[in-house]
Amino acid sequence: MKYVFYVLGILILTLGISFTIQSDLGTSPFDALLVGLSINVGLTVGSWEVIIALILICFNSFLKRQRPEFLGLLTAFITGIGIDMWLFLLHNLITPELWYSKVICFGIGLVVIGLGTATYLHTNFAPIPVDRLTLIIQELMKTNIFFSRTVIYLAFLIMAMITNGPIGVGTLLTVCLGGLILNYFMPFTEKVLDRILIHPSTSPNYDKDKKHSI
Repeated sequence: MKYVFYVLGILILTLGISFTIQSDLGTSPFDALLVGLSINVGLTVGSWEVIIALILICFNSFLKRQRPEFLGLLTAFITGIGIDMWLFLLHNLITPELWYSKVICFGIGLVVIGLGTATYLHTNFAPIPVDRLTLIIQELMKTNIFFSRTVIYLAFLIMAMITNGPIGVGTLLTVCLGGLILNYFMPFTEKVLDRILIHPSTSPNYDKDKKHSI
């Protein structure tokens, strides 16, 4: 059941990313970097997700002074497929032209990203390297997810500007609100998923005890 929520969380996350890309208001700094590399260098956005993930896995290994978590490549691979799949499906379905429709599209994407990230992170199975980096910085600097996420966003913002990625007002909103939204959803998903994941494991014992008492 845990792995179902792991994949579901990534699919929700990548749907949110695709919404922000389609909004044309600017994406998160990390996604802006991926789109910028895709446009200027080639390959798909999802392909760059995997390439950057490999680089970050090595960087995370250096920070933690431990073996590289190459299992994170699995998450990056699923994420890359998810992004390319949603962009293909939404390309003709969602193309907002009016400013308020773009804002709605972006807003939905930002919230969905937070929900998807919190969902798959709570399964504690092979985080995307950039999310692992968020947790590492949170641990090393003894701060909260909001602060560590914002620091990472600012770093990727600089790189996205260099690659001419889709930076706009949405990028600024992601830097300011992305970590806050994730920080909000983390305890929410923890409460809901713990209830779902723990219940199936305890119910057989409960039924067994119930039959024994009868």
